[in-house]
Amino acid sequence: MTSVLILSLLAASTAAPVDDCTGMVPLIDMGPGQTYQGQPGGLYPGGVKYLGGPHLAEGMHRAVRIRPLDANGNPDPNGKIVLLSIGMSNTSQEFGEFIRSLDAYPDKNPAVVVVNGAQGGQDARQIANPNAPFWSVVDDRLAQAGVTRAQVQAVWHKEAVARPTLPFPDHAIELRELHEAAMNILASRFPNLKIVYSSSRIYAGYAETDLNPEPYAYESAFSVRWLIRDQINGDPGLNYDPRRGPVTSPWIQWGPYLWADGVCGRSDGLQWFRQDFAQDGTHPSASGRRKVAAMLLQHFTSAPTARIWFLRPGLGVLLGDMNGNGQIDGGDANAYLLYEADPKEFARRYPNVDPIESGDITEDGVTDNRDLLEFMHILIRFTSL
Repeated sequence: MTSVLILSLLAASTAAPVDDCTGMVPLIDMGPGQTYQGQPGGLYPGGVKYLGGPHLAEGMHRAVRIRPLDANGNPDPNGKIVLLSIGMSNTSQEFGEFIRSLDAYPDKNPAVVVVNGAQGGQDARQIANPNAPFWSVVDDRLAQAGVTRAQVQAVWHKEAVARPTLPFPDHAIELRELHEAAMNILASRFPNLKIVYSSSRIYAGYAETDLNPEPYAYESAFSVRWLIRDQINGDPGLNYDPRRGPVTSPWIQWGPYLWADGVCGRSDGLQWFRQDFAQDGTHPSASGRRKVAAMLLQHFTSAPTARIWFLRPGLGVLLGDMNGNGQIDGGDANAYLLYEADPKEFARRYPNVDPIESGDITEDGVTDNRDLLEFMHILIRFTSL
């Protein structure tokens, strides 16, 4: 036996089973020019994984206006900010673990009430009906938590179609349309809803049933991607701006992107193992639920449109506030320029400002002229009214 043959047999004997990895590339790891069945990667238009431009500016404008409300939706320093989950069984299990994790997290804004509205057996087709029992259960759970529809200001949304059969992209297009129907319902039921954070499925390479196996789980990310793209492009069915016509949708951005290629993982280190799933290989086990809960906590404590209302007052840094005055104004543009020209002088003049946390809009780990260009969209939005 030749050494080449020995090495090839050794490689085959130690290779991961097929269901441990699919070979599909996470959207956040797809590079320029890299596609999946003709579709580019990234979470947002342009193949990027960060939120920017006028869409970020609108999100920031909405986020700073999330504040405690009374039961009728009026500002009240003793009121509540409701963060509600909407989705299926996986969503319910994962969000329930997220809620439990908050017991050990002291920095949550005490005004924030987190309510699990997601329900088992309720896929995207079912909740697209505004008269579905799903929505009555959501109302019941809000009432049990002592809050009202008028106090719901943020939603985590994660849905899928049960037992999909259509090829790609047809099934993902259907799911995108069902997502839009859900956004329309959310807009009509929750008058003070400011932001929806939408996520797609976790890994499904270990699935033992046809409930939602691969590649459907992976491909569901394109449904969210297209939903947000179409809102950015002005789709009237996803309009959040009363200046442009009837409001049909809340403002939408990505929540945490949860998919990684099994044990092969993704660039940030996330991996999914067989023990992260229940016996059916589709629903998360205790360890899988903890992984998603950790990603949710990371999202709500770090995303620019979430941290300023989710964290205790004074902890959530306002993205773009480079001069540290708690506002978005022209002085921030000057501070950006000062930091780029003379970081030491910036540190002397603004000793309490972290220039990365406050200024890195493009999420590349540095604050530079690209971030200043993105900041100008935020400045325009904050000074437009």
